[in-house]
Amino acid sequence: MTDLTNPIFTDETAARLHLERIRWPNGVVICPYCGVVGNAKALGGKSMGCGWYHCPDCRKKFTVRVGTVYERSHIPLHKWVLATHLLCASKKGMSAHQLHRMLGVTYKSAWFMAHRIRESMIETPTGPLGGSGKTVEVDETFLGQQGHEFSNEKGWQQKRGYGDMKKIVTLVERGGKARSIKVENLRLPEIQRVLRENLARESALMTDEAHHYTRIGKIFQSHETVQHSKKEYARGKVSTNTVEGFFSIFKRGMRGVYQQCGENHLHRYLVEFDFRYNNRASLEISDSERRDLALLGAEGKRLTYRRTNGAAA
Repeated sequence: MTDLTNPIFTDETAARLHLERIRWPNGVVICPYCGVVGNAKALGGKSMGCGWYHCPDCRKKFTVRVGTVYERSHIPLHKWVLATHLLCASKKGMSAHQLHRMLGVTYKSAWFMAHRIRESMIETPTGPLGGSGKTVEVDETFLGQQGHEFSNEKGWQQKRGYGDMKKIVTLVERGGKARSIKVENLRLPEIQRVLRENLARESALMTDEAHHYTRIGKIFQSHETVQHSKKEYARGKVSTNTVEGFFSIFKRGMRGVYQQCGENHLHRYLVEFDFRYNNRASLEISDSERRDLALLGAEGKRLTYRRTNGAAA
């Protein structure tokens, strides 16, 4: 159960010390400007306030915010820590309006904070998913308004076509991690590129009967399919239920919590849902540990408001 009475959520000094312990374990301060380890000296006094350091090598002053997504932010650190905890502990995410109400900041600030926190959730891939003896499920999903309306012979208004919808391919290693990629289309060359770049050849591949998996499936250790068109959803160990479960949480969050998502921001929301899944409770990672991983991930990243509103990086 989340304990929101923790002083790191309400006290600026407690939040700063917590972030320093995460970023500089064992009290060894690293200069964010020149990278020198252990030479920085703490500055005191009323003029500077607490939390300032001076590096004698590059002669620059800094705080724990410098070199992170919190740099140059006027929002108190304890509100950053609380916002990070709320996003990490909410299974389907938390809207900017809810953060705005809980943190006491403007909606614009809450929206920007959420995107900065998603930036800190980006995990550097350590290699392809799967491997020898491992099973990876792959499937695609769509987000947005479906196609165009038309009247059938009975006069009913129906919709068809996925051309204008946002397309996502997700790979989920059973018992392991998920990796979601926004794609431009679901044609064979695009699907082949995604699988070649993100899936180890020694893996057992599980998909539905979509034709674009047939040819690329031959390069992996094995490739088995379930036929959803015939209402087959599992055949022994053959299924895509794990990745379908991931999509279930993702769509509940995107439709029920966030509701609107621009094309240029979709990759950030995918990062958020991947991060929570990859650090989920079934892997014995608590809400607090997940929060601290996101706080640690804030280091070495910057996200300006102009870049957030621009095209996807």
